[in-house]
Amino acid sequence: MILLVTAPPGREGDAILELEWALERVKVKGTDWRGVLLAETPLSKDEVLERLGNFETQAIQRVIPLERLVPAKWGDIEKAVLELGKSIRGTFAVRARVRGNRKLSQRELEVRLGSLLVERYNLKVNLSEPDYTVLVEVLGKKAGVGLVRKDEVLRLEVSD
Repeated sequence: MILLVTAPPGREGDAILELEWALERVKVKGTDWRGVLLAETPLSKDEVLERLGNFETQAIQRVIPLERLVPAKWGDIEKAVLELGKSIRGTFAVRARVRGNRKLSQRELEVRLGSLLVERYNLKVNLSEPDYTVLVEVLGKKAGVGLVRKDEVLRLEVSD
């Protein structure tokens, strides 16, 4: 399981320690963006969400579970999204965030990938209350792709 974790800029070191403490078996790397970390763990998504959901944090703001890390190229992203799309049962939305890549646009990713899933699997889009959200997080030359249900992106209260 790959996690994209956000922390207040300058508090990345604290967030890394907290992730190591909460998850135990985890490798965390900084990225070129302040406050953005990538973590890899052998734990399941459910286990990660359970451990971090009850965790009192001073530095972890958001935890976004991702299934795959691929080159940030249309073909690679499409392939990963189509693979994850097979398991969607119900409505969906595509949400993208692009950092440090001028070749990809957030809007274009959301529209094109959404259309692709509708055409391929005859799925229904629901932008306000989807059963599933396909996440695409572009970090320069890499893109993280994940499939989450409603409460699977953690937003944590950072206590001082």
